Amino acid sequence: MQTRPDAVALPLPPAVSPDCHSLFLDFDGTLVSLVDDPASVHADPELRELLAALNARFAGRLAIVSGRSIAQLDAMIGPLANAITVAGSHGAEIRQDGHAHEPLRPAGLDAAIAEARAFAAAHPAMIVEIKSQGVGLHYRMQPDLEADVRARARAIGAAHHLYVQPGKMMVELRGPGCDKGDAVKTLIGRTPMAGSLPVFLGDDLTDEAALACAQAQGGFGVLVGTPRATAADYGLADVADVRAWLWDLTKG
Repeated sequence: MQTRPDAVALPLPPAVSPDCHSLFLDFDGTLVSLVDDPASVHADPELRELLAALNARFAGRLAIVSGRSIAQLDAMIGPLANAITVAGSHGAEIRQDGHAHEPLRPAGLDAAIAEARAFAAAHPAMIVEIKSQGVGLHYRMQPDLEADVRARARAIGAAHHLYVQPGKMMVELRGPGCDKGDAVKTLIGRTPMAGSLPVFLGDDLTDEAALACAQAQGGFGVLVGTPRATAADYGLADVADVRAWLWDLTKG
């Protein structure tokens, strides 16, 4: 596997065993590259092949844990998503073996979406991403909007009792009470993951709870991308290195 030690402050992750570990993978920025328009993201054929191989190799001890809704993940990944455990909306939604749990839609979300859209109307470079449990305000195409977007998100969140979740060139408003760490903790206690050690790969601030949870449960976390303060034990430079490392795990 080609590595870039000059770009990764953390050591490279060790190989993991399907006999001992479960894999928890963020989606955007980890399995696929970040893009300006989140609606344009999809799983390419190589990624679908990789996920199928990992799911078979780890005998169901594979989960995608994303800020995206499960509906969005299904649309991006295709039918294969039904064969993989998925946790969407920062852990608020979980589907495993065809059984899904989704909380009630946050009471103030529709009003928050309307206000986010009204704000975005004055900023054409901003993208509003509608999710089942939240709404994302993306300013990747106009980074100088950061302060204004975050201030407006805080105001909307306060008005409608929603949690304000900062991310990479975006901020999300969602219901309180769940994070990706909660999803990892829940799934690692269920068959077939029970008794295994969790390994979580993620790139964003939204992944920190899961990176910390993996470590606390005896496994480890892998930070993808630019080094920063993190709970991760190891690092990989980018999506290409993530995929290369994961492909190595599919080999018997």
